[in-house]
Amino acid sequence: MILKDKKIILGVSAGIAAYKAALLTRLLVKQGAEVKVVMTAKAKEFITPLTLATLSKNPIMVDFYNPENGDWNSHVDLGLWADAMVIAPATANTMGKMAHAIADNLLVTTYLSARCPVFVAPTMDLDMYLHPANQRNMTILQQDGVHIIEAETGELASGLSGKGRMAEPESIVEKLDVYFQRRATDQKGPLWGRKILVNAGPTYEKIDPVRYIGNFSSGKMGYHIAEVLAERGACVTLVSGPVSLRAEHPRVNVVSVTSAQEMSDACVKYYPECEGAILSAAVADYTPETQAAQKIKSSAEEMVLSLKATTDIAKQLGSMKKDGQFLVGFALETENAKENAAKKLAAKNLDFIVLNSLENEGAGFGGDTNKITIIDGGNNMEEFTLKNKREVAMDIVDKIMLL
Repeated sequence: MILKDKKIILGVSAGIAAYKAALLTRLLVKQGAEVKVVMTAKAKEFITPLTLATLSKNPIMVDFYNPENGDWNSHVDLGLWADAMVIAPATANTMGKMAHAIADNLLVTTYLSARCPVFVAPTMDLDMYLHPANQRNMTILQQDGVHIIEAETGELASGLSGKGRMAEPESIVEKLDVYFQRRATDQKGPLWGRKILVNAGPTYEKIDPVRYIGNFSSGKMGYHIAEVLAERGACVTLVSGPVSLRAEHPRVNVVSVTSAQEMSDACVKYYPECEGAILSAAVADYTPETQAAQKIKSSAEEMVLSLKATTDIAKQLGSMKKDGQFLVGFALETENAKENAAKKLAAKNLDFIVLNSLENEGAGFGGDTNKITIIDGGNNMEEFTLKNKREVAMDIVDKIMLL
């Protein structure tokens, strides 16, 4: 059990979901973790300290000290003791205090002293959850390195239905499991220390200050590849077009770009220092010949837009490739898929190419699944079944490790 002997601080704030802290405590202890619970004073109105003390087999901490005997609950010692801190439920009030270092209770003070990873499981009504002030606070916490365990959608205590339910205890334990498993793998990853370049997402080719040419790529495939590489020990430079994703692994360094030219420049810059590159981005093939400085007015019934070809990044890196480097490309085809992909493989000096075909249901842009065929330099083809994109990323990285 990956959580065996792990020291966990469970922070419980005053939300109706506090009752779930009992099951969460029980699950953690069952996994072999040592749990110490820190509650806010108001949280005691939702669940009794006796319940959590019994389940955790440790006294519950609420105040900085016991006024009767002077016993001190040291937030500094707690912060040094823990392997992880989990705040579940995390109310809007508690997250706001955490984001702005308002240390007026033991829970927040312990958070500010913690040197371990911190996970928060938000809980509140849907309008509170979506309120810009709450979303800002959650963004601040994420920027500070806090792991947000997304609230779930469903029936809420108010009687409304929407996003705001605290994640179930089983899901929270799974998140901790994955984190510690990843950290254990990091120590002995087979790609440990290898520098690898990945590009992902679309590019936007500017027409005027408010319009662009783009495509439907979400970037999910490339981000999953970057994460899997990092989990196996690699140091990843992820050149990303405009997406709504965030790379969570600390060994993924994101370089944000917008246009095809910016993506090309970044890939050319970083490829020489890398052992290889996986080019999963959906780079625009064409860009406007000129970009208007001001918004183009819709004064005519028709507008002719003159386009020029962009730099072929795969071909460019293929010409730069040195002995010992690898290069993997992607092909998205709608007809004669395997034949066209094999031609790209040879023309661009790739070690293998990953073929997506829009003829396959569940594959292509935007979704969470993909169905790929890998074609190598000997024109050997390996077809995979439809899988979620993380599993597809693992298949691709497995293939890279054989190069």
